[in-house]
Amino acid sequence: MPRQEVIRKARQDKRAGKSASTQAGEFVKDQIDKIRKGKHGARSTKQAIAIGLSEARRAGIDLPPPRKESVKKSTRRSAKYAYEVGQGKCTPKRRPRVSQAVEKVLKKEPRSTASRSALSKQGKRAASRRTAASRSAAARKASRTKGAKARSSAAKKAARTRARRRS
Repeated sequence: MPRQEVIRKARQDKRAGKSASTQAGEFVKDQIDKIRKGKHGARSTKQAIAIGLSEARRAGIDLPPPRKESVKKSTRRSAKYAYEVGQGKCTPKRRPRVSQAVEKVLKKEPRSTASRSALSKQGKRAASRRTAASRSAAARKASRTKGAKARSSAAKKAARTRARRRS
């Protein structure tokens, strides 16, 4: 169950005109924080992200399930169910025993999957699968929806990292 604060931030993103994946990012970030605090672990960084996306779908974020060719049938079915629950098309089937079992298993998984290096590797791997044009379009859209203050701080950060790389 996501915290109310996370849901509030996601709604704020929606009002700001940000994409569904950005709204879902709040849930993913919350999931990463939970793992870092030691509430539970994850088998891989991908799994941690998937849990966050599922929570986002169930909370009503308009994030449709992935296309047929990109994921396994079972993953797609699970995402479709979470999406329908979030959109109010069906009522959630409560399964306390399954929920408890999942929680028990996740508690035994490693916490290192939410480390900076693990997230960095995953990000680079995901980016490498996209075309240069797609990455460029995403960056252009981000600069449009960021806002002056955030854009300024992002530029300052980029300048700092550039200066660090040179030395």
